Amino acid sequence: MSIPSGAPAAAPRVPEAVHRRRWAILGVLMFSLLIIVLDNSILNVAVKTIASPAPTGIGATQSELEWAINSYTLVFAGLLFTAGLLGDRLGHKKVLLGGILVFGLGSALAAFSASPGELITWRALMGLGAAFVMPATLAVLMNVFERDEQPKAIGIWAGGVGLGIAIGPITGGLLLEHFWWGSIFLVNVPVVIVALIAMAVLVPDSRDPAPGRVDPLGVVLSIVGLVLLVYGIIRGGELASFTDVTVLAPSIGGLVVLAVFVRHEKRSAHPSIDMSSFRKPAFSAAVAAIALVFFALMGVTFFSAFYLQSVRGYTALESGLLILPLAAAQMIFSPGARLVVDRFGARAVCTVGMLLVAVGLAAFALFGADTPLWVLCVVFFVQGTGMAHIMPPVTVAVMQALPRERAGSGSAINNTFRQVGGALGIAVLGSVLSTVYRGDIEGHLAGVPAAARDAASGSIEGTLGVAERMGPAGKPLIAAANDAFIGAMHVTALGSAAVALVGAAVVAAFLPGRTPASQEGPTQARQPAGEPARRS
Repeated sequence: MSIPSGAPAAAPRVPEAVHRRRWAILGVLMFSLLIIVLDNSILNVAVKTIASPAPTGIGATQSELEWAINSYTLVFAGLLFTAGLLGDRLGHKKVLLGGILVFGLGSALAAFSASPGELITWRALMGLGAAFVMPATLAVLMNVFERDEQPKAIGIWAGGVGLGIAIGPITGGLLLEHFWWGSIFLVNVPVVIVALIAMAVLVPDSRDPAPGRVDPLGVVLSIVGLVLLVYGIIRGGELASFTDVTVLAPSIGGLVVLAVFVRHEKRSAHPSIDMSSFRKPAFSAAVAAIALVFFALMGVTFFSAFYLQSVRGYTALESGLLILPLAAAQMIFSPGARLVVDRFGARAVCTVGMLLVAVGLAAFALFGADTPLWVLCVVFFVQGTGMAHIMPPVTVAVMQALPRERAGSGSAINNTFRQVGGALGIAVLGSVLSTVYRGDIEGHLAGVPAAARDAASGSIEGTLGVAERMGPAGKPLIAAANDAFIGAMHVTALGSAAVALVGAAVVAAFLPGRTPASQEGPTQARQPAGEPARRS
């Protein structure tokens, strides 16, 4: 990029050899990220198949399905922060390669699980690998792009999430139509092999040159606190109650340990994280927005698979195709979100994005058993458009608030809040769905044998399974199950929309507005003074 003669020049912080291949590196990072996102989106369309009895599935109950999702989340969220710290100290490339290798091993083992318990275990191993991959991708990105190109790169990176959301359900649907359910995990293995080779060749290593002493107490406190908190949240969703002692004890314990962690970090001479960052309203609002939007969306994502497949009768592939507009909107709008922010400011853009997400979620409260498909597609597209104008700006706000050398820690904070928010969404909104459904369906179980009544009231899949075994006498129960699920979905959707509105209020109040042109600093050159322009 050439600059006018006489303009101030600043030496680039990224080596020229790395700068020249920065877009190829971004492609590799997106490929690595794709593995993580693709796996979760594949699992969302496969839950019905996995819940089926053998040999179609492994007969997982709704609770076991939630744990198959949440064992991954528990390990992922609990270790994200530690993984980011290790990346800053050991090198982001090393932890990225190690994380992808572990993720690939977990995927291969999950594919051949013989029971729900095995699947839950290997999903936890996949979460361990993913915890090291996710922060490292953003950390490497921050170290291979100059500051003025980072918003564009993060927008493309966020668009890669949309690509994973698009490819996952479609790939999962195709695999489930032609192969056994384990193929949705086995497909990760060749992707992992290609990613490992590409990263070894292209991705440079980076780390904090002066990391200081390791803070072992802070690391232990962060892991224990996050694991206890996320476990309590998940347990609450499993029991559909947040007053049980097995929910309150770990949840409160996790919050207490995290409070001790914060106090320790403030007093430590070598803290794992600089808590002063949270005193910046824009930083705190950005991480809160991440948590709130994923709280709202993850709960809806979980029940939408049952709505599309159990109530509407679509196959896994058809369900994946219906989610395509959401992914397409993210792919289309995420890379250009920075231009909209430049014009209108992060506050206005993220507020409107949150409102679009709220509108999309509230629309589920109007869905019925025969809602036209084009309406579903429009709603998913609106949701994706909102997400595309939230995630890139708030991710930029979090990552640029910390020094480049602490990029792993910044990425870990970003992803920790996202995972905790998502786990809360699945647990809280899932328990709301389960409670409302159980209350509605119990009045229709008079003709169901006593031995099957508990299974029939637990979930729509349980009810439909009992109704199928009852033969013609079960037809009225099928209609009642569909009505009860749709009613529960309406309540849950309104709760999700309310959370998104809270997120809109937070970003409207605390994110910065548009910077006046007169206050914007001069564009810094990327080449050292005296050298001819050579970067573009």
